[in-house]
Amino acid sequence: MQLDLNLLTALDALLEEGSVAGAAARLHVTAPAMSRTLSRIRKATGDQILVRTGRNMTPTTRAQTMHAQVHTLVQQAHQLLTTQQELDLTTLDRIFTLRWHDALTTACATTLITAIHHHAPSVQLRLTAEPGTDDAELRRGEVDLESSTSTPTLPDIRHHLIGKDQLVVAVRPDHPLTQGPLTLERYAAAEHLTVSRRGSLHDPIDNALTTHGLERHVVATGPTTTFALQLALNTDLVTTLPNATTRTTREHLGLTTLPPPLPLPDIPLYLLWHQRYDDDRAHTWLRNLATQTIQTLFTPPTTPQQPPTHHTGQ
Repeated sequence: MQLDLNLLTALDALLEEGSVAGAAARLHVTAPAMSRTLSRIRKATGDQILVRTGRNMTPTTRAQTMHAQVHTLVQQAHQLLTTQQELDLTTLDRIFTLRWHDALTTACATTLITAIHHHAPSVQLRLTAEPGTDDAELRRGEVDLESSTSTPTLPDIRHHLIGKDQLVVAVRPDHPLTQGPLTLERYAAAEHLTVSRRGSLHDPIDNALTTHGLERHVVATGPTTTFALQLALNTDLVTTLPNATTRTTREHLGLTTLPPPLPLPDIPLYLLWHQRYDDDRAHTWLRNLATQTIQTLFTPPTTPQQPPTHHTGQ
């Protein structure tokens, strides 16, 4: 029997995507063509591979056991047959899609875009809104680099810890909370604004206050940190946000920053990407550049030192 190694690539895509349509999109073929390929795979293996359960398709027991081995074989074949060339940034012509938290985009996008354009003028950057926790776009290659405050649950999604941020309280200048010590009771009694893409009026800060027998008054929630900081500037609302990623915007708006009156957990920041890009030199360059750009946010700003005062004896 003559073995068609192209079936391995198709089988890998089918097992990764769990659907004929998804595998077809990944390999840039039509769904009918992928369906015919699945029939050939079934004939070659003597197994159904994927069976329909309602609207979805479920891998058979044998397909589940061979999934990891098939994926490894395809990756090894790809590395074996791909010629590694030196990366020439001056001629690199590529579009990278980044799905980052809005605060991170606001703080870093200008520096990152400038650096990319300087080194690789033909590269284009697509910055998209962060829609949630769905990693499907990473797996399909529709998103190259994603920011997250948690590690991925899927084994094929890589992650790198950039830093850990601390929460701070942001209020307008001359806000009543700036007068005198910010006690736990004064903080809880103030009117608060939260940030949530899903419109949640509750977050871990409320849990921390509950342990002290206190409850804060949340007046509203907004979808972005930029919106929250702008609203805090024009009202008496109090917003509590990560320090490093919002520092630039807070300083630009002239907001006053206060330390929270209770211990709050740090906010980790990760960059996520799919394992298919591990050996992609252009993607590695982008990851390193993005990492360097973001890490500057976690470097505390230096305070200019005052020149020493010399006293002249009389």
